[in-house]
Amino acid sequence: MTPPNPNPPAEAPAAPSNFIREIIRKDIESNKHGGRVQTRFPPEPNGYLHIGHAKSICLNFGLARDFGGKTNLRFDDTNPEKEEQEYVDSIIDNVHWLGFQEDRIFFASDYFEQIYQWALQLIRQGQAYVCDLSAEEVRRYRGTLTEAGKESPYRNRSLEENLDLFTRMRAGEFQDGTRTLRAKIDMASPNLNMRDPVMYRILHAEHHRTGNAWPIYPMYDYAHGQSDSIEQITHSICTLEFEDHRPLYDWFVEQLGIFHPQQIEFDRLNLTYTMLSKRKLLQLVTEKRVSGWDDPRMPTISGIRRRGYTPEAIRNFCGAIGVGKTNGIIELGLLEHFVREDLNKRAPRMMAVLKPLRVVIDNLADGVVEELDAVNNPEDASAGTRKVPFSNVLYIEQDDFKEEPPKGYYRLSPGKEVRLRWGFFITCQSVVKDADGNITEIHCTYDPLTRGGNAPDGRKVKSTIHWVSAAHAVDAEVRLYETLFAKENPSDVPEGGDVLDNLNPNSLQVLTGCKLEPSLALVKPFERVQFERLGYFCGDPDATSGKPVFNRTVALKDTWAKVEKREKGK
Repeated sequence: MTPPNPNPPAEAPAAPSNFIREIIRKDIESNKHGGRVQTRFPPEPNGYLHIGHAKSICLNFGLARDFGGKTNLRFDDTNPEKEEQEYVDSIIDNVHWLGFQEDRIFFASDYFEQIYQWALQLIRQGQAYVCDLSAEEVRRYRGTLTEAGKESPYRNRSLEENLDLFTRMRAGEFQDGTRTLRAKIDMASPNLNMRDPVMYRILHAEHHRTGNAWPIYPMYDYAHGQSDSIEQITHSICTLEFEDHRPLYDWFVEQLGIFHPQQIEFDRLNLTYTMLSKRKLLQLVTEKRVSGWDDPRMPTISGIRRRGYTPEAIRNFCGAIGVGKTNGIIELGLLEHFVREDLNKRAPRMMAVLKPLRVVIDNLADGVVEELDAVNNPEDASAGTRKVPFSNVLYIEQDDFKEEPPKGYYRLSPGKEVRLRWGFFITCQSVVKDADGNITEIHCTYDPLTRGGNAPDGRKVKSTIHWVSAAHAVDAEVRLYETLFAKENPSDVPEGGDVLDNLNPNSLQVLTGCKLEPSLALVKPFERVQFERLGYFCGDPDATSGKPVFNRTVALKDTWAKVEKREKGK
């Protein structure tokens, strides 16, 4: 008899909002851009992608796919001091793992010469100038939200002087920070981004692709729109923090007279108990607060992949939360709900005992082994069955036995009978303790007529527990993960504090000496299974021959489904 599924699939959510889809649909109907749809995913290769990037990936690739368009993967590599090939490789791998394939891969550095030539054009048009103010002076001159900025004393340099100085900047004549190239727009603009923004800075730093060829590098706000234009991007989809930058994006392409993509902003993904600042994630790695970018506690795509999340679950989650114009925060429980829902369909069920207690079956002879039939996945008939060995010495969970059971405790206790999953009814007869009074072993009898879990006389038991045959058990290490941060909002810190002060000291518990059924010895790294009654787990790359290592992906309890059901019933 198969017990009820502890995680029934949730009802399909209502169709999520996506205003960008409507914009694209109308653009196609009006034949804007010739009915063409070209998007891009443009990460900076200065760290590993995280779950927030997954939303952008799903949005850009998904919209292009749905409307018969294409998506470029472009690396905005204009900051050589923080960018590395390792990050480039990981980003490509993460995008592909999520199930998407770019049309082409580009780098902003591919366009450095063209972007430089366009800067010369703006100088010749009287719309850019070389400024000798320091970074601190530029900030002071910019003004505030309520006060206009002050013009740089170098703003009205002649065209010839600006061209001379900028070409000498390009030649590497000047030291870092001594000069910048700025756009000449409006120092009284209510939008601070339009107050003569910096286009280029001097930086003698080796680039991961161009080496030392360039001693000047374009700023993101200048390079981004022009890169979009070169690639003929029709819909440049950004998160909301770039909304105030859109007038500058538009200004550059309009003054240059080049193809004008449409920038559209959407709400970024924020999760409870989760920090998505790449700067802080890098700090976690460099300070060794975690084992690396792919630590299963990290919100990086590499981390959640190692933890056992599936790309299907992440895509379903990103599709369900919708796309809007207001930044909010999503409960981590919703993401976990989609992980459970997906793994419930695909993960084989196997038995593992994490905190073992030895059980001796007194009425079964030594050396006798019975092969019991076990269903691999009750949600998937094609998954088939497997054989599970049963012998006279077993392991059960310590929590599944109490010598003095409290009220409502229906698992094993002296004189009580329970069902072994896929096996027999057993009854506890006696307990063995050590000199300190700790229980080291329990003795039971089994009813051989209850093979498969049913009694021919029709008697019932109130509990079914999992187990592993001691003679056939595989020793393993199991890592139990909780949220990396203890606070729902990790950014909530007192003045002078740091978000890392909110780290959860109990985010990882390592269990050794766990006992697994023999089939689990064959599980490969990144392969996902359900440990019956315990949760979903994933094989870890740290495993060695003869010593499996498993990470808990998520526990079986699905509080989100209960909340959702309660809310729908209101």
